[in-house]
This record gives sequence, structure tokens and C-alpha cells, in this order.
Amino acid sequence: MSQRLSLAVQSGDFAVPEEGRIAVFHPRDGHDLSALPTAQVVVIQPQKPEYDSWTARGYLCRADTPADDRFAAAVVFVPRAKALARHLLAEAVVITDGPVLIDGAKTDGIDSIFKELKKRSAPSPAISKAHGKLFSIDADLDLSDWRATPQEIAPGWVTGPGVFSADGIDPASQLLAERLPLKLGKTVADLGAGWGYLSRQILSREAVTTLHLVEADQGALTCARQNVTDPRATFHWDDARSWGAKGSLDTVVMNPPFHTGRTAEPALGQAFIANAARLLKPAGQLWLVANRHLPYETALTDSFAQVEETARDNRFKVLHAARPRRGR
Repeated sequence: MSQRLSLAVQSGDFAVPEEGRIAVFHPRDGHDLSALPTAQVVVIQPQKPEYDSWTARGYLCRADTPADDRFAAAVVFVPRAKALARHLLAEAVVITDGPVLIDGAKTDGIDSIFKELKKRSAPSPAISKAHGKLFSIDADLDLSDWRATPQEIAPGWVTGPGVFSADGIDPASQLLAERLPLKLGKTVADLGAGWGYLSRQILSREAVTTLHLVEADQGALTCARQNVTDPRATFHWDDARSWGAKGSLDTVVMNPPFHTGRTAEPALGQAFIANAARLLKPAGQLWLVANRHLPYETALTDSFAQVEETARDNRFKVLHAARPRRGR
């Protein structure tokens, strides 16, 4: 990723405060924070893998915005989701006493945000480099109308800004829910549970005694806690690619992610499959939904003795795997 932040510090366009902490919203792997004093930085990152990555580098991290704290400055790395980007900026100006630096790629909508803020204030001249922009605004700017609140997308279903399928029930998950068998065993995990749609379908089976909702996005998991109130559910803010104890589950259900930003990465789903095989008991089973073009069959046959496609429509396929291969 670009080094626009370092360029802004070196040129004097962004004066690093000598005292006080700096809130850094949603930095991703590849973002360069070396121009900021590590001891002053508080990283706000709700994605568990990236939270762990920044923690391992020595940064103090928070999963959500510390509303009860004050900061001398803030840096907001704009995410692709427009509603979430606006929400982060609204939160940044509330907790910050000094400048708020905004950095983003053109493909993530930074030009649109810059134009909107010019109608409200006088942002600093933008540094344009590496297909993106960086500029700052004053923290006294009122962006309260940009703050997002949980929205009810259907009776009993709440989502939040930036979570997957925030505007409605994901059709792939809906297809999988329709094809799940009545018998799933006693102990089940929903890997990449999102805001809980599939989990509620799983819990409609009375024989299920424990359901683990595993989700890397703290925002989505917060919504899931509101959507899934069954006492059989337990919630884990964790990376579904590595969570859990070997041989502990009867069934795994999942609609795994396959994008990092705009880039398709089937390896994400393949890692979900490998962990599912590790988690399942010898007679365990996996139920998976995916876009039709994704090449998951090879990963499934590598990890399971039995693999079949049980349903498909013009966009998605439902795959069932059983009898995980031992030693993998």
C-alpha cells in the first residue's frame, strides 16, 4: 500500500503531536504507520486477524472506538463501505481534539468523501499519490448526521455499517439454510457467522445443544448477539481459519468469505475448509455454500473422504462433505 501518511509527516502537512495519543482507525496489513510514534498510537481495528497482527507489532489495539477517551489527533484509513467510512469519520471527530487525517484509495471512494467534506468545511489540500488521496479536517466539524446506528433489515434482524450483507439476507446463505438437514448433531459451529442469519436456522433444530458462532468482524458479531438470543449459542471473536479444538464438533456450517477488498481470494475459503476438517469428529460433516465459480471441490476432496454437491442455482452451489481425513 502507499506511504501517503509518511509523506504527509515528512512534508509537515501533518504535524505529529508531541504529547497525547493518536487514534488510528482501521489500518490494514500493508499500511505504513512508521511515521507515528508507536507509544502514542491506539489502533482501532475490529477485524480479529488484523487486530492480532498490529498487536504483535507492539501497538495498543482496541476493537471498537473508545468513546470515553480523548486523542490529540486521529488517522482514518477509509474502508470500501461508504456507510462505514462516514461513520468512522463521525466517531473520529467526536473523540479527537486536534486534526483528523483521512487516507484512502480512489477505488474505496476517497474522491467522493473529499468532495462531500469540501461542502461542509475547508479540508487541507489533498496529497494525491499511488491512486489515492490524503488530507485532514478539523475535529470541530459536525458530522453527527454521518453516524450510523443499527438498522433493522427485516423483522428481528439487525445489521450495522460495513458488515457483510448489511442491506438484506444474503441469498447464498438463504439457499444453504433451505438445504440444511434436520439432523446436524449436538455440537455445531457456524464459521464466519456474520450477523447470525445461518445460526438462527441451525438453532431451529432442537437436537443442537451447543452452537459456536465464530466471526472475525467485531461489528458483525455485535449484531449477531442481538439477532441470536438462544442460550445454546456461544460467541467467539476469532479467526475461523484457526479457531477451535481438534475433533470437537459434529457439524460445521459456513458461507466463507472469498474477497479481500476487491480482490478474489479463494484461499480464504480453502483455509476455512481445512480448519473445518480439523475441528470435526471422525463422523462429522460440513455444509458449505459458495459462488458457483469458486474451486472448492479440490480442497474438499483433499480434506474429506466424501464430497457431493446437493444443490445449485444460477449463482451458488451447496456442497456437503463428510468423514474428514485424519492427519490433515
